[in-house]
Amino acid sequence: MGKLFGTDGARGIANLELTCELAMNIGRAAAIVLTRHAHSKPKVLIGMDTRVSSRMLEGALIAGLCSVGADVLQVGVVPTPAVAYLVKEYKADAGIMISASHNPCEYNGIKLFNNQGFKLPDQLEDEIEELVICKSYGFPMPTGCNIGSVRYEENAVNKYIESIVSTVDTDLTGLKIALDCANGSASRTAEQLFSKLGAKCHMLHNKPDGININDKCGSTHMESLIEFVKQNDIDLGLAFDGDADRCLAVDENGEIVDGDKLIALFALDMKNRGQLKQDTAVVTVMSNIGFTKFADSHGIKVAVTKVGDRYVLEEMLKNDYSIGGEQSGHIIFKDLATTGDGQLTGVQLASIMARTKKPLSELASIMKTYPQTCVNIKTTPEGKALLDTDEVITEAIEKVKARLGNDGRILVRPSGTEPLIRIMLEGQDLSEIEQLANWVADVIKERINK
Repeated sequence: MGKLFGTDGARGIANLELTCELAMNIGRAAAIVLTRHAHSKPKVLIGMDTRVSSRMLEGALIAGLCSVGADVLQVGVVPTPAVAYLVKEYKADAGIMISASHNPCEYNGIKLFNNQGFKLPDQLEDEIEELVICKSYGFPMPTGCNIGSVRYEENAVNKYIESIVSTVDTDLTGLKIALDCANGSASRTAEQLFSKLGAKCHMLHNKPDGININDKCGSTHMESLIEFVKQNDIDLGLAFDGDADRCLAVDENGEIVDGDKLIALFALDMKNRGQLKQDTAVVTVMSNIGFTKFADSHGIKVAVTKVGDRYVLEEMLKNDYSIGGEQSGHIIFKDLATTGDGQLTGVQLASIMARTKKPLSELASIMKTYPQTCVNIKTTPEGKALLDTDEVITEAIEKVKARLGNDGRILVRPSGTEPLIRIMLEGQDLSEIEQLANWVADVIKERINK
């Protein structure tokens, strides 16, 4: 992974780290790398979330794209998976989503998709990075009719909504669903989508103002959704993040159903209906050990990848698996979408509830979650690098592994999207793993601040 792109695109504080100049040059470089095989004038589709900086960065990207001769198709505020879908629908040569996902409003990011709607492999991102950072050669500067044009497509969001509706044949009439849109992209699509399927929708945090995205709401802050579900006799609560590519659920009792349990639920339903290819589900190293125990008891194999939905998808494509995702709520239905889609996940979950006539609490009980704790440490790229080289840190991690034995595990890793080192422990005793996690965190802080 290079200096510009993390596990989910280029990301940073808008106008400080992710500047207009950088965005413009990413647009130029992306157009050159991703449209090199275009048979006519290349076309790039652009969507964005609701951040105050998204319009600014969109303008810079458009300037960069048009300046090297690419036409631009704007689709406005949409979920990230909508861009992935619409790239193919409009036969674009590439897609760009402006979003920093679950991060606070001061952050923003640029995610790139190829003409099939897939996130870019490392090799292509490295080529783009080479052009942007190293300036290995100059950008072409066409004139006259060869400069790119810009068009806004008003019907794009409706095409995306219809594509999700088409994935189920179950009527959701009678289901009361609370939708937390995180004041982000789902604010434009969720109510229309779930109402179209017959559900009674109760909307939360669907009034974006540019700065309230992910602010004490959405899949990273579910307290208000939990309280609303408990107080209003709701069958299902769904929480999306800022760009709606992830989804977590709340059952009728106000209990969170995380990505691990959702993947377990989907995998078992697919297996029972003969749709789970290779009888395998794909998860990451962050998934709870309870998922493995669930899978073993139901004859389901587990493939494990590095953290990042791009790596989950790579494994799914490589071996033709049906379902995979992350504990955080990135869930990929490979036969239905090219990337994680929070609203698709929510529709599939509601469909199972309607088809089986079972409450979510019963459906989710197939998996027991073992105690897990996570500690995040703010750091720099240099601090992240110490994880692989510092013997004191390595020794501390090994001591914890020995202490936990077969009854738990520790995972220490640098975040691919944020300036953080993440420490995760699982075990039988919550108080013990919390103590051990904090001890390892103290060791790491001491070493990176020395």
